[in-house]
Amino acid sequence: MEIRFLKARLGSGDDEMFVAGAFDDGRLAGMAGSYREKGLKSRHKGRVWGVYVTPGRRGKGVGRKMLQMLLERGRRITGLEQILLSATTTQEAAIILYRALGFKTFGCEPRTLKIGGRYVNEEYMMRRVERG
Repeated sequence: MEIRFLKARLGSGDDEMFVAGAFDDGRLAGMAGSYREKGLKSRHKGRVWGVYVTPGRRGKGVGRKMLQMLLERGRRITGLEQILLSATTTQEAAIILYRALGFKTFGCEPRTLKIGGRYVNEEYMMRRVERG
């Protein structure tokens, strides 16, 4: 896919569903998506998905900036009260970042993934939406 089409698609969602992209010299360096739950009883929740930073840009603040942007956009969604995400427990740097941004663990699913003969757990985290 050409970079101009990719740039056009990033951030092209509505106010309640969007993707953030980070670019470095015209190349995609990271992405993170967010959406609001659609159900009548769950519309107070948003979710972060697909967080990825290219190996060469990790540890340089790219993930933090994208997540801060998602949190800021979440603040502007009327009725959104909390944002949830999850990460495999092997993603230690991601979990450290999420905690630094105010996410708190509320559960852990054991043996979420089976890779070869090895199991990986998933940590579930939540952060309340802060209003100005």
